[in-house]
Amino acid sequence: MELKKLMEHISIIPDYRQAWKVEHKLSDILLLTICAVISGAEGWEDIEDFGETHLDFLKQYGDFENGIPVHDTIARVVSCISPAKFHECFINWMRDCHSSDDKDVIAIDGKTLRHSYDKSRRRGAIHVISAFSTMHSLVIGQIRTDEKSNEITAIPELLNMLDIKGKIITTDAMGCQKDIAEKIQKQ
Repeated sequence: MELKKLMEHISIIPDYRQAWKVEHKLSDILLLTICAVISGAEGWEDIEDFGETHLDFLKQYGDFENGIPVHDTIARVVSCISPAKFHECFINWMRDCHSSDDKDVIAIDGKTLRHSYDKSRRRGAIHVISAFSTMHSLVIGQIRTDEKSNEITAIPELLNMLDIKGKIITTDAMGCQKDIAEKIQKQ
């Protein structure tokens, strides 16, 4: 993991907390959260536990001057950051970490996330379109759509986020549209 590059990317995420109340840097909380989730943490308490266990490792990249924040602080701070800004930083970090290779195959596919339907709030399931680098076994881009039928309009947006020059692009039948094929050829 290129954590120094990660710290550069997440440093641009604005911190809207009142400065005089801040005990833990936003970059430290995000570093902790990302490392913990990549390592299998599934909740705020897991993230806190990961931090306590791996504090020496985390201090190589962040300050953690006041130790590891409690799980309530982690949850509150993470819930206040801009998802779009975080997504942008994460995708840029992935792009920096993995060299572009013309032999790469990028698979584009849409999925409906399990258990994302919220009946009580009358919200439908979440649909995402992902670009998966087979060479790196890594999602290099992802975009959310409102419905599965919007996959056709979301694929061009996703392609705009990616460097696909010289790559082989695959997609399912939903993505086999003339406009999408032309966009891939032009890029």
